[in-house]
Amino acid sequence: MIEYFARHPTAANLVMIALIAAGVFAAPFLQRETFPRVEPNRVEIQVLNPGTRAEDVEEAICQRIEDALDGIDNVSEISCASREGRARAVAEMVEGSNFDRFTTDIRTEIDAVADFPSQAEEPVVKQLGRTDFVASIALTGAVAKPDLKAYAEDLKRRMLRHGGIPKIEIKGFSDHQIRIELPDATIRQYGISISDVARAIQRQSLDLPSGNIQTRDQDVLIRFADERKTPDEFRDVVVVAGAGGGQIRLGDIAKISDRFDLDEAKILFNGKPAAILDITKTETEDTLDVIDAINDFIDIERLTSPPGIEIVVTNDVSSIVRGRLQLLMSNGGQGFVLVVLVLWLFFGFRYAFWVAAGLPVSFLGAAAFMVAVGYTINMLTMVGLLIVIGLLMDDAIVIAENVAAKRREGKEPLEAAIEGTKQVLPSVFASFATTICIFGSLAFLKGDIGQILRVVPVVMLFVLIVSLVEAFFILPKHLAHALAKDDGKSTRVQQAVDRGVDWVRDRVVTPVAIAAVRWRYLTIGIAIGLMLLAISSIAGGLLKFSAFPDLDGNVMTARILLPQGTPLRRTEQTVNLVNSALMRINDELKPKQPGGASLVENVAVKFNENSGANEAGAHVATVTVDLLDSETRTSRIDDVIAMWREETGELADVISVTFTEAQIGPAGLAFDIRLTGEDLNELKAAALELTDWLDGYRGTSNLTDDLRPGKPELRIRLKDGASTLGVDARQIADQLRAAFFGTKVSEIQRGPEAYEIDVRIDPASKDSLADIDNFVITQTDGSVIPLTAIAVVNTGRGYSRINRIDRRRTVTVQGDIDVTVANANEILRDTKNRFFPELAERFPGVNVSLQGQNKEAQTTQRSMLGGFVLGLIGVYLLLSFQFRSYVEPLVVMIIIPFALVGAIIGHILMGLDFTMPSMLGFVALAGVVVNDSILLVNFIKHYHGETKSVPEAASQASRARFRAILLTSLTTIVGLLPLLFETSIQAQILVPLVTSLAFGLMATTVLVLFLVPAIYSVLDDFGLAKVD
Repeated sequence: MIEYFARHPTAANLVMIALIAAGVFAAPFLQRETFPRVEPNRVEIQVLNPGTRAEDVEEAICQRIEDALDGIDNVSEISCASREGRARAVAEMVEGSNFDRFTTDIRTEIDAVADFPSQAEEPVVKQLGRTDFVASIALTGAVAKPDLKAYAEDLKRRMLRHGGIPKIEIKGFSDHQIRIELPDATIRQYGISISDVARAIQRQSLDLPSGNIQTRDQDVLIRFADERKTPDEFRDVVVVAGAGGGQIRLGDIAKISDRFDLDEAKILFNGKPAAILDITKTETEDTLDVIDAINDFIDIERLTSPPGIEIVVTNDVSSIVRGRLQLLMSNGGQGFVLVVLVLWLFFGFRYAFWVAAGLPVSFLGAAAFMVAVGYTINMLTMVGLLIVIGLLMDDAIVIAENVAAKRREGKEPLEAAIEGTKQVLPSVFASFATTICIFGSLAFLKGDIGQILRVVPVVMLFVLIVSLVEAFFILPKHLAHALAKDDGKSTRVQQAVDRGVDWVRDRVVTPVAIAAVRWRYLTIGIAIGLMLLAISSIAGGLLKFSAFPDLDGNVMTARILLPQGTPLRRTEQTVNLVNSALMRINDELKPKQPGGASLVENVAVKFNENSGANEAGAHVATVTVDLLDSETRTSRIDDVIAMWREETGELADVISVTFTEAQIGPAGLAFDIRLTGEDLNELKAAALELTDWLDGYRGTSNLTDDLRPGKPELRIRLKDGASTLGVDARQIADQLRAAFFGTKVSEIQRGPEAYEIDVRIDPASKDSLADIDNFVITQTDGSVIPLTAIAVVNTGRGYSRINRIDRRRTVTVQGDIDVTVANANEILRDTKNRFFPELAERFPGVNVSLQGQNKEAQTTQRSMLGGFVLGLIGVYLLLSFQFRSYVEPLVVMIIIPFALVGAIIGHILMGLDFTMPSMLGFVALAGVVVNDSILLVNFIKHYHGETKSVPEAASQASRARFRAILLTSLTTIVGLLPLLFETSIQAQILVPLVTSLAFGLMATTVLVLFLVPAIYSVLDDFGLAKVD
């Protein structure tokens, strides 16, 4: 096949054109995003039961859900959080299972549950993780809240019609209502109840089909259409009609308003009331296309928007996507230029051009594979492409170097191309096969981190597969063409490079190789000593491990949590204090920013929301801050957060204010420790001790647990003998619920919005605990009886939320860490060794497990290690078959652990922690090292077969292969140099991976040239070396 394509006048070019065409056609279908998508594996079940305690929700709803999901296949974990009026369960699927079938099974089982509380709403089952956030649009202006909501709804409809904007959710509003509020005194005066008013409205506000009349000419529908839809229309509803014709209308005794249910459901954007439109996309949309469509629409909308309305695009994650992709493309372009320059120095321009031409051909061919399997262009796939720039040149360089050698022996250009390619075909194919084994083993990494990282080796495999086709079937034809037109003259620069390489080979490499072989046991001992020294740097704590590099984003938050039952005005005061501290920090740092730009660009305050505490209500709020872009500002986000926390200080009557950065990447929380048991008091005590312990370490922050007191309760029960007065528990409970919780009469549609008709007691009549003592129960005959005459009122307090995981109650302690001060893994290891045993003694009913970063890292580490071992077994089997030996493959493979020396030294020199991307870089390095070792062992065996002694053959092989090994290593390293020394904050996730590769390759270039000959000579000492 090689000879056929080399001799055929068009075949090689046709294959090249086909690969280029496939890539050009596929490229527009590649979606762009920040990180690869993590396959969704969680299903949420939510059940609302307004006004119910967390303890009752746990028993009546959570445990029912757990029972229903008991027989579902492929469930890895079931969690359920019960809080006031709401249960939220999440079922997590075993990785690799069918998600749609999993969801269907859950929905079927939940629909079959018949014993949920009668007042509970229908369960809502939905898949999580199907959409990705893109950006938000803030609408602010001096307009009434209903008008702002109406404009937001109109804007949403028009944006969806505009196209390219897939999904929009409006935030900042609760349910729209026509609220009817009656004073308690009025209820007493007229002897009516809230339920009586609700029934009156239901009877007089109707829109009901009433049949039809069939005439000779047509059918006519009859409809009773007297549905009230505005406050003015409801004022005419008759509530009490006297025997003499007198009427009391609703407008005479009640306050009727068009409003939103919850006062606390509001958003302030830069201090102004706002509506927020959150825009998300599915996996089929491109992040940058979506934001471009948003900006195009908003640019036009600003010209025609109502007076006083301001429209701002905020929290734009696409800026990170665009910036990082541009960064990687820039670094990739620089790396490509450097690779071509190195090739030109060794081969000349024409020859180097055709060797380097394999890069774009291989990339375009790989693009077709990426589209076929649903991969996107993101930071990790781009890293795979950058890394492979140097690696895919290896095969082409080996072939080109051998073809050039055949030409120097006097062969004709075409014959030199054919023979030179055929001669190295076994070694090149074996190198490719071993690379497939090692990289392929990483294509099945587990865990969220693993799903993010595994795209790197897969993309590299796509490129290498195409490059192998290009190297065997396209490159020989082009090399022959280049040699035919080569006049054999070299430039002065090339001649100087050749002389320099020859001098290093003859004066340095050859003598050192001879000495390494002669003193082979010392050579191996020194290498082992270096490896042990490098490993000891990890064991001794000089080099620290963390799950994922710390990323510097552009958004930070302060999540505010006050005790349950705290009124909205108190939460607003706390928010003002936090915002004031932020503005003081901004004033301090503003002069240090380029051009004196404001560090704080936008501030959004969302009341009724705290995602960290998983609570909603008047007692929580979240302040979200857009900062000046990380590439522009001079301050690290961690430093700004620390200053904000310190400036805010301790706040009175506040449970916690959690200052943190919006999470970027898959790593999870630094501290996420789960305590499991049955006794909530015991769990709470254990959580407090654990929090105090962790707080003793430098660098820890935002330490909280998720078991907190609920709202104060008034618990009412009937007195003995109350039934003799003609009342029962249901009657009293219904009237209390209607009065204090409100009664939903009906729901009407006005335009695109649904309105609830809600009747309740005027809040001014129930703003103190004394109001419960004055509450009266209306009997069926219209007479009233004081509540205190028939019931006992006690006080109490439950929990705001109760969490369950796999049928057991849990409390989770979470927190963050400043990576510049401390290392989370060291703290957790010390805590596990010194504190957990004490905790187990004091609380024997409590089990402890690590979640978050630690769990994710361990999951991925285990799968990476297992896959790597399988890959090494595959490499051994292939090499054993090729070398026809059980021992000689070990010579090639033993170099792999020594590659760790360079990777560790590189991280120490660069001041980096060893992370999961670092480990991936080391595994990728193993494939390169094996390739060089295979070729060197083949040459040793070749020279050994020419009657040379093994020591002489080993040193001679190092001399012969020096140029090719230097060139393959050099092209890989220079291709990575731009990224290795990239100072951009955006590139910090990639630097550890590149550090492992670049520094590891520097070290293994030396190790392959000197350690492999020494080890092979030791085999000969024991009679295990075989002649080729």
